[in-house]
Amino acid sequence: MQSKQLTLRVAIAMAIILGTIGYLAVTGVRANKSYYVTIAELQGMGNKAFTRHLRVAGNVQPGSIQQEASHMRFVLMEQGHTLPVNYTGMEPPPDTFKDNAQALAIGTYGRDGVFHATQIQAKCASKYAPAQPKTTAMTTAPVQSH
Repeated sequence: MQSKQLTLRVAIAMAIILGTIGYLAVTGVRANKSYYVTIAELQGMGNKAFTRHLRVAGNVQPGSIQQEASHMRFVLMEQGHTLPVNYTGMEPPPDTFKDNAQALAIGTYGRDGVFHATQIQAKCASKYAPAQPKTTAMTTAPVQSH
């Protein structure tokens, strides 16, 4: 009789533990999921834009970077659309983050029309462009006529 009760208690404890682990896994994945959208898509999402964790890419508008300590403001551009971004993060911006650089902002879109980024990534297009082939001078011998 006691072994049946012990087995039942162990089974209930295992079910509770596995249920808790499953719940934490599902909610953790949902909390870390972010949707990639273009600036035009973001501006056309309506109220859905305010409730999701998003990733938005574009080029940094020249002259728009304003940095104050760990806070930075800039504007992303993409196909005629612009998006003001406020970045407040733990990491300083990457060295490649400058005017006209391709950038990715990760965060949330505010009802104020500003994207509030907690992470930014940048790359310098010229740094990752394929190397230009070397040209060699060809020498030709003069043509002699007979």
